[in-house]
Amino acid sequence: MSITFNLAKVINQSVVLKSGVNTYTETGMYTLRDDMIMGAVATHPAELHTPSTNVLDTKPIPPTAGTQLSVIIVAPTLSSPRPKPSGAHHVAKSSIPTSISEIPHDSSQPGSELGPNSLTNLASGNLRAFVFGDGSASASQTGVKDSKEVLKRRKPKSSMTKSGSSFVSRVVTQDGLSKRLQERAADGIMIFANTSRSLQWLDLSAQKKTDPLTKVLFTRAHPLCHEANQATKHTSHLDVILGFSTADIMWYEPFSQKYTRINKNGMVNPTPAARIKWVPGSENLFVAAHFDGQLVVYDKDRDDASIIAEEEHLDSSLNIDQFSKRQPRIQVKKSLLSTNQKTNPVAVWKLSKQRINDLSFSPDGRFLATAAEDGCLRVMDFAKETLLDLYSSYYGGLTCVSWSPDGRYILTGGQDDLVSIWSFEDRALVARCVGHRSWVSAVSFDAWRCDGRSYRFGSVGEDCRLILWDFSEGMLHRPRAVSFQIVFSARGAVPDTVYKASIRPSMSSYAAPGNHEAPLHANLSLVDNERNGVESNGADPQDDISHAIEPRAHVSMLPPVMSKEVDDHALSWIGFEEDCIMTACRGGHIRVWNRP
Repeated sequence: MSITFNLAKVINQSVVLKSGVNTYTETGMYTLRDDMIMGAVATHPAELHTPSTNVLDTKPIPPTAGTQLSVIIVAPTLSSPRPKPSGAHHVAKSSIPTSISEIPHDSSQPGSELGPNSLTNLASGNLRAFVFGDGSASASQTGVKDSKEVLKRRKPKSSMTKSGSSFVSRVVTQDGLSKRLQERAADGIMIFANTSRSLQWLDLSAQKKTDPLTKVLFTRAHPLCHEANQATKHTSHLDVILGFSTADIMWYEPFSQKYTRINKNGMVNPTPAARIKWVPGSENLFVAAHFDGQLVVYDKDRDDASIIAEEEHLDSSLNIDQFSKRQPRIQVKKSLLSTNQKTNPVAVWKLSKQRINDLSFSPDGRFLATAAEDGCLRVMDFAKETLLDLYSSYYGGLTCVSWSPDGRYILTGGQDDLVSIWSFEDRALVARCVGHRSWVSAVSFDAWRCDGRSYRFGSVGEDCRLILWDFSEGMLHRPRAVSFQIVFSARGAVPDTVYKASIRPSMSSYAAPGNHEAPLHANLSLVDNERNGVESNGADPQDDISHAIEPRAHVSMLPPVMSKEVDDHALSWIGFEEDCIMTACRGGHIRVWNRP
């Protein structure tokens, strides 16, 4: 891996947006600070692709996800507290500080791990979320726990360096690693990056960024996703969870170089994990979104066991749609209230018949949003195991999802080349963002540029472009009062659209941006029974969970503030820090851009 510094490469940004009486001006220059290329990993002999002479051969290729990053700052600065998110489904508007940074959870709060009485608390909504301090030292320093408490914390079972496991191929650690970790600044940025068959641990605050602290090579498994636990981070301890193409999940502790395999050989779920997230505030629990449309809650400290159907023990209020006579949108195969909580999985929910590409928790940890290949954005109450809202993309699948720092808005990106802004409190689509020329790979809010009145967010896509967007409520016009419902024929084949208003939009208003000619019925099938996993002969007008597709003429179209092609390969990740923007591509290229 090599790093080059090229100050000649810049991203120019100079644009004026006008909406009504409001004028938004943004001028600046993003300078390339770090240009890192991850070391290439040779293909395992068992994975060498042999061309088939059969033109009809459809043998699947092992899934890969490009380069994904997790950013860790053990002791963040105290100058900029994060806003406290709202906990209600319909939240009240609040004023938020303009400077925002992450504040670790408060160790004095009651634990969220599943103990003898905690399952009831979890299902009743008493799930501990992140604690957002008020800027005081006592509230902000809670992430750095007492060293004795850290020493008592459980660690994985197997050693990566001494184990003869065939799952791990090789572990390369830097010379003098312990000394370097002791001498580094606690407020420096560390990242974990997975690409190809490797996971690398890098210190971006060090002078020698060219050498990873640790590089782990896996034999045949490709890590598709990972995340470091913000609730347990310490100068001598980190918990990292990884999901692999082989369906295995790994709990990894880099300081001790130990690991534990979970869902070994697909015992709980035989499909790969497309995305994995720690439950906010929890030291043990995490959620994996699998390729078969299931969300599975795991406990890193438990052994695995096969799923046993326990429908007779489930509370009927958890999984029955109260607003229509349809079958439930969430099929609860194992509930958080299950009496069998000695082994994994903790809970299993079937959300879709197709792959779940991404998931994101609300800032308060109560709600969970998922983006799926069936083109549906689902928002659910995590603790109550109930679906709150179901939205559809313009057309095609949804690939990524992200919450705003105050919990009021949700971003999605998809195969329609669009970034969509959804209002959580209004339960509606408020804007579509046009600028990408191919599928959107990742979206993220810039917490340091969100103040409750205006919001900054970024997106990257397979068109190799980094795009920045700004919006405020004043820029988003309210759609005209035209609503419609979708009525399916008895065979569920060709849908008809019935408008409740007297004005019917023209057919041209349904053409997608970027010269994608989408007919009226192109995306109506997204809310069809087959896509939502619902067995029904028609849509229920009384159903207020499923939301109709908004025509293009009735939704604000948001232009980008800045759009720049920043890589030669498709981009796969974007992240914001206080002084920089970070991007990564599928080829293992990581770039860090200084803010203006």
